[in-house]
Amino acid sequence: MTFQLTEKEGEYLVKLARNAVEEYLKTGKTLAIPKNVSPKFMENCGVFVTLNSVKHGKRELRGCIGFPYPTHPLAQAVIESAIESATQDPRFPSVSLKELDSIVFEVSVLTPPELIEVKKPTDYPSKIKVGQDGLIVERGYWKGLLLPQVPVEWNWNEEEFLCQCCIKAGLPPDNWLLKDTKIYKFQAIIFEEIEPKGKIVRKEL
Repeated sequence: MTFQLTEKEGEYLVKLARNAVEEYLKTGKTLAIPKNVSPKFMENCGVFVTLNSVKHGKRELRGCIGFPYPTHPLAQAVIESAIESATQDPRFPSVSLKELDSIVFEVSVLTPPELIEVKKPTDYPSKIKVGQDGLIVERGYWKGLLLPQVPVEWNWNEEEFLCQCCIKAGLPPDNWLLKDTKIYKFQAIIFEEIEPKGKIVRKEL
């Protein structure tokens, strides 16, 4: 991965995500990109913001939305993804302001997705690495994305990862074996809060 982030830069992005959600829930306004922001944060990057609620030491997904492709400046993508994760994820009701004290924020900065070329679909599992790659499955109008941390959290192997990505796209699990299905992979730099509003660390998979 050529694009890199220091610990301080990662910390900044996670705090930016939290501040954006807090501001939006309080005022309904979208945070402006802070002035004098590092030029690195103005580079176009794919990004996802994941919210996990913490109950009795256990984490549960509370929202996850982002931009798979580098279409927006990183700071703007973090702000927009954070607000949408908190308020627009169709799987969950909107996050409330008081809930934020029990939610941990996680920011994943993505490399541009690259198409995996194979001679035959059964070669796909050998071309991806759990703990390193995220996947996008595309078939016609159907599209599903799973971040690199997901198969690690669920203890999937490469084949299960491909099947689950098909399911995420709304397709039958074995559709990655069909000729016209396209599979892309990408990597991510991930930073997360250890606890709500707590220390921010780089997440190693």
